[in-house]
Amino acid sequence: MSIARRLPLLAVLLLVLVMAGCSTTGNRGLQGGGYYEDDGPGSNPPSSAQLDAIPNAVPRIEPLINGTNKPYVVFGKRYVPDASDQPFRQEGIASWYGRKFNGVRTSSGERYNMYAMTAAHPTLPIPSYARVTSEVNGKTIIVRINDRGPFHSNRIMDLSYTAAYKLGLIGPGSGRVIVQRILPSEIRTMVASGNIAPEDSQLTADQATHPIAPAPQTQAPAPLSPAPLPPQAESSMAAPPAQGAYYLQLGAFSRQYNATTLAHRINTELRGMGKRAQALQIARLYRVRIGPYDTREAATSDIPTVNAKTGIQPSLIRP
Repeated sequence: MSIARRLPLLAVLLLVLVMAGCSTTGNRGLQGGGYYEDDGPGSNPPSSAQLDAIPNAVPRIEPLINGTNKPYVVFGKRYVPDASDQPFRQEGIASWYGRKFNGVRTSSGERYNMYAMTAAHPTLPIPSYARVTSEVNGKTIIVRINDRGPFHSNRIMDLSYTAAYKLGLIGPGSGRVIVQRILPSEIRTMVASGNIAPEDSQLTADQATHPIAPAPQTQAPAPLSPAPLPPQAESSMAAPPAQGAYYLQLGAFSRQYNATTLAHRINTELRGMGKRAQALQIARLYRVRIGPYDTREAATSDIPTVNAKTGIQPSLIRP
């Protein structure tokens, strides 16, 4: 698995600025299954049917996060993230990380969700998307890169629990894979060819990206378990969006509960901003949007605040 002590962005920057070149202690041994002795799956993980139903991450073109794409030093080794749009292919061993880090903020600022389709990589841009193919069974998945790691010379990627499950790595704990970055040019081609709907190139599916909240270590997270809508969440549902207005979109969900719960959390975190998040049912998805805004300028001016307070980078939408 990943290093026992995952370093957030702040710690990485401190290492660069204050302890450049110095190694850090605290690395622990791996269990026979391939993950660290104080980590592993939750005590009540989702069923195979639930995990199988979680879709791949939907590639989207997102602005890179400046801080996480600068050179940094961990354990005395310097890493240089590749923020270019050049093809990237890598072969090596992937592992996975689980309950110990579930709910902890990743390098992207989002909270790690071990049941989402995400991964950590030392140098791929954050955020970006990659195809990961098992060299053992040929299975291929798509993940969103939102974290740094692993910092082991014999491992090239840390997968989420669900991503590792889909590649058959939960049991052995690690395995040989091929990692290929999905470049922005390919994403545009996927949209043009109809493989991704234009609106979906600006968002990701509910289980594929933004977790709603940290999951308890002994239970599966809310997106995988149906539950009655809380009264606060019910009030977050709204009528169809106004045509011609601008919105900030923070996610799209197949389940109403997930969308309204996220909208309620966002409204709590953005209290006093003047705009509220709403769950709008459009076609078969429930989309969480803030707005409406009369102008593009008014909408874009709120993006930094929304990102800073929620950890989610919103997309500008005009229905």
